[in-house]
Amino acid sequence: MKFERLVEQLTGIIALLVLVGGALMVVAPFVTALIWGAILAYCSWRPFQRLAKAIGGRPGLAALLVVLVILVVLIGPVLYAGVTVTAKLPVLVARAQEQLAAGVPPLPDWISRLPLVGPRIDQAWQGLANHNPAMVERVRELARPILHTSLEAGFGLLQGLGLLIVSVLFAAFFYLNGKSLGIALEAAMRRIAGARAPSLLALLGGTVKGVVYGILGTSLVQAILCGIGYWLAGLPSPGLLAAITFFLAFVPGGPLLVILPGAVWLVRQDAAAWAVFLIVWGGVVAIAIDNVLKPMIIGKSSHMPFILTLLGVIGGAKAFGLLGVFVGPTLLAVAYAVLSEWTADTAIARAPEPAAPVGAPMPLDPAPTERRHRSS
Repeated sequence: MKFERLVEQLTGIIALLVLVGGALMVVAPFVTALIWGAILAYCSWRPFQRLAKAIGGRPGLAALLVVLVILVVLIGPVLYAGVTVTAKLPVLVARAQEQLAAGVPPLPDWISRLPLVGPRIDQAWQGLANHNPAMVERVRELARPILHTSLEAGFGLLQGLGLLIVSVLFAAFFYLNGKSLGIALEAAMRRIAGARAPSLLALLGGTVKGVVYGILGTSLVQAILCGIGYWLAGLPSPGLLAAITFFLAFVPGGPLLVILPGAVWLVRQDAAAWAVFLIVWGGVVAIAIDNVLKPMIIGKSSHMPFILTLLGVIGGAKAFGLLGVFVGPTLLAVAYAVLSEWTADTAIARAPEPAAPVGAPMPLDPAPTERRHRSS
């Protein structure tokens, strides 16, 4: 009888493991989108509730409107960049063919004068200009991995865009079921953390909001302001450059990768004054946002070091693709906040009691008094 009961228990455990494992395998491709959808819904929960109340208590319509706004804000720049690049690609290919037909243009003098690498670059460039077979074949060999990497990056971008759309759809699900899911999460946290569950949930919620508003919100503001500067300075495709700036702004100083080449292009177009304006405008915007606005928002909830933000962006993109740019810093910030809270509590618990000052009265020992009463 005991053996049969043991077999039944083992069978039930195995069936449960198979069921959970199968469910995880099904959900695994969408875990990142699910996490980001939950983060989006949590950070925009109050606007969603206010909108639902304003339109007569219709949460379904409110969820639809908020999802449309999120799609425009998050996916709009990516779609615009993709459409712009696709539209300009035939023009770039035609110009490249015209240049190749007319011959390789001369190399700028400042490149030839570079120390160590300048003469080698000039020699290779002259080999291409003279149609040296060995040099042409070498360039073709180098172009193959570059083309392969570019195709992989493009495919990854499309895949990340699809997951981003899916995450917004997940956010709509969390809008409609947020209250019940919040109650279930609080109950689960109480089982795990006990009485500390409310404070731990408040810490996690504040950290998530601070990172999302501090990174995503300030990056959007920085991209819009830099885009205005690109348009005023006369750079081509300012909208595309603003979309690129949006992703580069996740890392402090990232927009300089667009601003400085843009200033060089303006100088080559005999617009040195506009180049100076672009550098000053981008510098003021970057300094104001990275050193004033972003610390005001993100510093209230998570004093995450810069290196963790950088690792979150790069590592998140490597691990999760396009969505990892958003999810990576958020996960690292939450982990950093929880670890800091835990280590602070541990340090307080292990701290020795302060010694009594010299001349202070010693605390009474109740033991002798109890012994005198017992003897009497």
